[in-house]
Amino acid sequence: MPREISIVIAEDHPFFRDGLRRALESQPGVRVVAEASDGRTAFDYVQTLKPDVAILDIGLPEIDGCELARRIREAQLRVELIFLTICDDEEMFEEALRSDVKGYLLKDCTASEIQRCVRAVCSGQIYASPAMATYLAGKARRVENLSKAIPGLRLLTPQERAILLRIAQNKTSKEIALEMGIAPKTVDTHRLNICHKLEIHGNYVLSRFAIQHKDDI
Repeated sequence: MPREISIVIAEDHPFFRDGLRRALESQPGVRVVAEASDGRTAFDYVQTLKPDVAILDIGLPEIDGCELARRIREAQLRVELIFLTICDDEEMFEEALRSDVKGYLLKDCTASEIQRCVRAVCSGQIYASPAMATYLAGKARRVENLSKAIPGLRLLTPQERAILLRIAQNKTSKEIALEMGIAPKTVDTHRLNICHKLEIHGNYVLSRFAIQHKDDI
Protein backbone atom coordinates (compact mmCIF):
# COMPACT_ATOMS: atom_id res chain seq x y z
CA MET A 1 0.00 0.00 0.00
CA PRO A 2 1.48 3.41 -0.99
CA ARG A 3 2.63 5.63 1.84
CA GLU A 4 0.38 8.56 2.73
CA ILE A 5 1.52 11.98 1.46
CA SER A 6 1.47 14.63 4.19
CA ILE A 7 1.03 18.28 3.18
CA VAL A 8 1.29 21.70 4.80
CA ILE A 9 -0.65 24.50 3.08
CA ALA A 10 0.50 28.12 3.46
CA GLU A 11 -2.13 30.44 1.99
CA ASP A 12 -3.52 33.65 3.52
CA HIS A 13 -6.95 33.60 1.83
CA PRO A 14 -9.28 31.28 3.83
CA PHE A 15 -11.64 30.60 0.90
CA PHE A 16 -8.84 29.53 -1.45
CA ARG A 17 -7.10 27.59 1.33
CA ASP A 18 -10.28 25.64 2.06
CA GLY A 19 -10.75 24.81 -1.63
CA LEU A 20 -7.14 23.69 -1.90
CA ARG A 21 -7.47 21.39 1.10
CA ARG A 22 -10.67 19.86 -0.31
CA ALA A 23 -9.04 19.28 -3.70
CA LEU A 24 -6.07 17.56 -2.12
CA GLU A 25 -7.93 15.40 0.37
CA SER A 26 -10.36 14.21 -2.29
CA GLN A 27 -7.48 12.00 -3.40
CA PRO A 28 -6.77 8.76 -1.50
CA GLY A 29 -3.45 8.67 0.36
CA VAL A 30 -3.19 12.46 0.76
CA ARG A 31 -3.56 14.26 4.09
CA VAL A 32 -3.26 17.97 4.91
CA VAL A 33 -1.57 18.02 8.32
CA ALA A 34 -1.57 21.80 8.87
CA GLU A 35 -2.71 25.09 7.33
CA ALA A 36 -1.00 28.44 7.86
CA SER A 37 -2.07 31.96 6.90
CA ASP A 38 1.43 33.49 7.13
CA GLY A 39 5.00 32.48 6.33
CA ARG A 40 6.29 32.46 9.90
CA THR A 41 3.65 29.99 11.07
CA ALA A 42 4.20 27.88 7.96
CA PHE A 43 7.93 27.62 8.69
CA ASP A 44 7.17 26.43 12.24
CA TYR A 45 4.78 23.78 10.89
CA VAL A 46 7.31 22.53 8.35
CA GLN A 47 9.99 22.32 11.04
CA THR A 48 7.86 20.45 13.58
CA LEU A 49 5.62 18.28 11.38
CA LYS A 50 8.16 17.45 8.64
CA PRO A 51 5.59 17.03 5.84
CA ASP A 52 6.34 15.48 2.48
CA VAL A 53 5.11 18.58 0.64
CA ALA A 54 4.61 22.27 1.46
CA ILE A 55 2.39 24.31 -0.83
CA LEU A 56 3.36 27.98 -0.52
CA ASP A 57 1.53 31.08 -1.68
CA ILE A 58 4.23 33.45 -2.92
CA GLY A 59 2.44 36.50 -1.49
CA LEU A 60 2.31 35.34 2.16
CA PRO A 61 2.39 37.99 4.91
CA GLU A 62 5.27 38.28 7.42
CA ILE A 63 7.57 35.99 5.41
CA ASP A 64 6.77 35.72 1.69
CA GLY A 65 6.88 32.42 -0.20
CA CYS A 66 10.29 33.03 -1.80
CA GLU A 67 11.96 33.89 1.52
CA LEU A 68 10.17 30.98 3.21
CA ALA A 69 11.49 28.56 0.59
CA ARG A 70 15.02 29.91 1.07
CA ARG A 71 14.81 29.46 4.85
CA ILE A 72 13.48 25.92 4.46
CA ARG A 73 16.41 25.03 2.21
CA GLU A 74 18.95 26.66 4.52
CA ALA A 75 17.53 24.65 7.42
CA GLN A 76 18.00 21.53 5.26
CA LEU A 77 14.42 20.41 5.82
CA ARG A 78 13.53 17.51 3.57
CA VAL A 79 10.26 18.68 2.05
CA GLU A 80 9.22 19.15 -1.55
CA LEU A 81 8.01 22.68 -2.31
CA ILE A 82 5.24 23.92 -4.57
CA PHE A 83 4.67 27.61 -5.31
CA LEU A 84 1.17 28.99 -5.88
CA THR A 85 0.81 32.43 -7.44
CA ILE A 86 -1.54 34.62 -9.46
CA CYS A 87 1.44 35.78 -11.52
CA ASP A 88 3.21 33.99 -14.38
CA ASP A 89 6.23 36.30 -14.08
CA GLU A 90 9.43 34.61 -15.27
CA GLU A 91 11.56 36.32 -12.62
CA MET A 92 9.41 34.74 -9.90
CA PHE A 93 9.80 31.38 -11.61
CA GLU A 94 13.57 31.89 -11.59
CA GLU A 95 13.42 32.43 -7.83
CA ALA A 96 11.50 29.18 -7.48
CA LEU A 97 14.15 27.28 -9.40
CA ARG A 98 16.95 28.74 -7.29
CA SER A 99 15.17 27.53 -4.14
CA ASP A 100 14.81 24.01 -5.58
CA VAL A 101 11.04 24.39 -5.80
CA LYS A 102 9.77 21.43 -7.82
CA GLY A 103 6.21 22.65 -8.46
CA TYR A 104 4.94 25.95 -9.84
CA LEU A 105 1.20 26.48 -10.25
CA LEU A 106 -0.94 29.48 -11.13
CA LYS A 107 -3.95 30.00 -8.88
CA ASP A 108 -6.36 29.48 -11.77
CA CYS A 109 -5.20 25.87 -12.07
CA THR A 110 -7.69 23.01 -11.78
CA ALA A 111 -8.00 20.53 -8.92
CA SER A 112 -6.61 17.79 -11.15
CA GLU A 113 -3.54 19.95 -11.92
CA ILE A 114 -2.88 20.40 -8.20
CA GLN A 115 -3.21 16.68 -7.62
CA ARG A 116 -0.87 15.83 -10.52
CA CYS A 117 1.64 18.38 -9.27
CA VAL A 118 1.76 16.86 -5.78
CA ARG A 119 2.25 13.36 -7.18
CA ALA A 120 4.95 14.58 -9.56
CA VAL A 121 7.07 16.44 -6.99
CA CYS A 122 6.83 13.48 -4.59
CA SER A 123 8.35 11.39 -7.38
CA GLY A 124 11.24 13.83 -7.75
CA GLN A 125 9.89 15.44 -10.92
CA ILE A 126 9.43 19.11 -11.74
CA TYR A 127 5.87 20.19 -12.50
CA ALA A 128 4.93 23.59 -13.90
CA SER A 129 1.74 25.12 -15.22
CA PRO A 130 1.58 24.85 -19.01
CA ALA A 131 2.26 28.60 -19.29
CA MET A 132 5.71 28.04 -17.76
CA ALA A 133 6.64 24.69 -19.34
CA THR A 134 8.30 26.13 -22.46
CA TYR A 135 10.28 28.61 -20.40
CA LEU A 136 11.44 25.84 -18.05
CA ALA A 137 12.70 23.70 -20.92
CA GLY A 138 14.70 26.58 -22.39
CA LYS A 139 16.07 27.55 -19.00
CA ALA A 140 17.23 24.00 -18.31
CA ARG A 141 19.13 23.88 -21.60
CA ARG A 142 20.84 27.22 -20.97
CA VAL A 143 21.82 26.31 -17.42
CA GLU A 144 23.22 22.96 -18.53
CA ASN A 145 25.27 24.57 -21.31
CA LEU A 146 26.67 27.22 -18.97
CA SER A 147 27.48 24.61 -16.30
CA LYS A 148 29.42 22.61 -18.86
CA ALA A 149 31.40 25.69 -19.84
CA ILE A 150 31.93 26.75 -16.21
CA PRO A 151 31.93 23.60 -14.01
CA GLY A 152 32.31 25.68 -10.85
CA LEU A 153 28.66 26.73 -11.12
CA ARG A 154 27.65 23.23 -10.03
CA LEU A 155 29.58 23.75 -6.80
CA LEU A 156 27.61 26.80 -5.70
CA THR A 157 25.23 26.37 -2.77
CA PRO A 158 21.63 27.71 -3.00
CA GLN A 159 22.64 30.67 -0.82
CA GLU A 160 25.66 31.44 -3.00
CA ARG A 161 23.41 31.38 -6.09
CA ALA A 162 20.99 33.72 -4.35
CA ILE A 163 23.84 36.11 -3.58
CA LEU A 164 25.19 35.86 -7.12
CA LEU A 165 21.78 36.83 -8.46
CA ARG A 166 21.67 39.87 -6.20
CA ILE A 167 25.18 40.83 -7.33
CA ALA A 168 23.77 40.76 -10.86
CA GLN A 169 21.20 43.31 -9.69
CA ASN A 170 24.05 45.65 -8.65
CA LYS A 171 23.28 45.30 -4.95
CA THR A 172 25.98 46.00 -2.38
CA SER A 173 27.01 43.54 0.33
CA LYS A 174 25.09 45.64 2.85
CA GLU A 175 21.92 45.58 0.72
CA ILE A 176 22.25 41.83 0.13
CA ALA A 177 22.79 41.21 3.85
CA LEU A 178 19.70 43.22 4.79
CA GLU A 179 17.56 41.46 2.22
CA MET A 180 18.72 37.96 3.18
CA GLY A 181 18.90 38.48 6.93
CA ILE A 182 22.62 37.79 7.27
CA ALA A 183 25.69 39.85 8.22
CA PRO A 184 27.55 41.91 5.56
CA LYS A 185 30.75 40.04 6.50
CA THR A 186 28.96 36.77 5.72
CA VAL A 187 28.05 38.12 2.29
CA ASP A 188 31.69 39.09 1.70
CA THR A 189 32.79 35.59 2.70
CA HIS A 190 30.31 34.11 0.23
CA ARG A 191 31.62 36.46 -2.46
CA LEU A 192 35.13 35.09 -1.91
CA ASN A 193 33.87 31.51 -2.01
CA ILE A 194 31.98 32.17 -5.25
CA CYS A 195 35.07 33.71 -6.82
CA HIS A 196 37.13 30.70 -5.77
CA LYS A 197 34.64 28.19 -7.18
CA LEU A 198 34.24 30.08 -10.46
CA GLU A 199 37.98 30.85 -10.66
CA ILE A 200 37.22 34.57 -10.82
CA HIS A 201 39.48 37.21 -9.30
CA GLY A 202 38.08 40.51 -8.01
CA ASN A 203 34.64 41.90 -7.18
CA TYR A 204 34.44 43.86 -10.43
CA VAL A 205 34.98 40.73 -12.49
CA LEU A 206 32.44 38.85 -10.35
CA SER A 207 29.85 41.60 -10.88
CA ARG A 208 30.46 41.59 -14.62
CA PHE A 209 30.10 37.79 -14.72
CA ALA A 210 26.86 37.90 -12.70
CA ILE A 211 25.30 40.57 -14.91
CA GLN A 212 26.34 38.75 -18.09
CA HIS A 213 24.85 35.42 -16.98
CA LYS A 214 21.99 36.53 -14.70
CA ASP A 215 19.36 34.69 -16.77
CA ASP A 216 21.24 31.40 -16.55
CA ILE A 217 22.48 31.32 -12.94
